[in-house]
Amino acid sequence: MAMTIQQIADFLRPGLRGVTGKYLQIPRQWDKTFSTGKSRMAVERTAEARYVGLAQLKYEGGPTAMDNQSGERFVYNSEHFELGLGFSITRKAVDDNLYESEFGPNSMGLMESFQQTKEIWAANVLNTATTYNAAIGGDGVALCSASHPTDYGLIANTPTTAQLDLNEGSLYYGLTSIRTNFRDQAGLKLFARGRRLIVAPANEWTASRLTETQLRPGTGDNDVNALRATGSLPDGYLVMDFLTSPYAWFLKTNIDGLIYLERVGFEMSMDVDFTSDNLLVKGYERYFFGYVNWRALWGSFPTS
Repeated sequence: MAMTIQQIADFLRPGLRGVTGKYLQIPRQWDKTFSTGKSRMAVERTAEARYVGLAQLKYEGGPTAMDNQSGERFVYNSEHFELGLGFSITRKAVDDNLYESEFGPNSMGLMESFQQTKEIWAANVLNTATTYNAAIGGDGVALCSASHPTDYGLIANTPTTAQLDLNEGSLYYGLTSIRTNFRDQAGLKLFARGRRLIVAPANEWTASRLTETQLRPGTGDNDVNALRATGSLPDGYLVMDFLTSPYAWFLKTNIDGLIYLERVGFEMSMDVDFTSDNLLVKGYERYFFGYVNWRALWGSFPTS
């Protein structure tokens, strides 16, 4: 049913000082975690390949070792989803509203709704990082897993035993794990480094102390803060307001793999229903949030 004059009764009479209900929106966060691109297809597919491994020792007069195992390993599917929202207003409500600039078809917050929805979808990639998404496919395990299969063996991008609370030791553990354990399909060590710490609001204070103090956090020693001294997190930390776990934390790496693909950008349209004269307003958007390489992220998921 369309919005009627009964729903905006006080907007039909002069004398209101103003109309409240719209507030400052959370600044955009998703684009600091996901790389962006355009899409022209219903489903984009990204294949991970294996290249040749390490060179082998060759003896004089002997044959050269041949590595013929290269080729396609896993395919990641990026299927766009549609987002839509609209509302309708009766002709009388439009004609008689004296405060249309503050509460009208162009000021109902439709764009803000789509913007916040996008933040939720982006954060959901991290919120569900321990659950395998069969629609994406890939290597057959969750985005954050202790058993990503490669020709070299299983590789973890999460703690291999108990999940770790965010503190100085666990942060160093995660950064070191990225640097020492991340390899390609053939087992070659990568130039993989952590670049940004991602936390929920409850962990902001811990993240600030770990990354921004000059001296070693939480001690009376005069040690330098090794994290700052080595520049090991050049992009600092990011608080994502729509992470559902207050305890989970992530390290975004320098490897491209978390992606946002835009199929159709935000569109807002209006029309008038011929028979009722109701004004129809709707928004539409189509995009994909997900991943095509698990090496883009390292995560820990403590429950308390």
